[in-house]
Amino acid sequence: MKMTTAEYDRLTKKASPNTKLYLTLPKAFVIGGLICCLGQALFNLYSYWGLNEMNARSVTSITLIFFSAFLTGFGLYDKIAKHGGAGTLVPITGFANSVVAPALEFKTEGFVLGTAAKIFIIAGPVIVYGIAASVIYGIILYLFQLM
Repeated sequence: MKMTTAEYDRLTKKASPNTKLYLTLPKAFVIGGLICCLGQALFNLYSYWGLNEMNARSVTSITLIFFSAFLTGFGLYDKIAKHGGAGTLVPITGFANSVVAPALEFKTEGFVLGTAAKIFIIAGPVIVYGIAASVIYGIILYLFQLM
């Protein structure tokens, strides 16, 4: 069956429900804010326990990554994301979820061809372009310092 672009657009609009922005935006804001508040609370806790600022930041990041991977492993992160939407994409937790989810999805294909091969299927481009952008930025900064 040959379908035109206009017909395809009409079918996708018919099949896709409209987003209720008045519901999704506040929920994303609240969930994202709660994740950030958790991060700040962890930082304060680790600082209170005697870690210096640099170490407290590192341990906070590691803890958030662990929680995100743990929740993803038990299928709970997806349930939170169903309600929180983009609020769950707070960089560190969303990134951890994007690494763990494909690894779990393809684990039935084996450790090498499944988990290891697919673990960075979503996060890989972010890593590659992030590194490339930082190198380009570093070169530009270096050139400006020479002037």
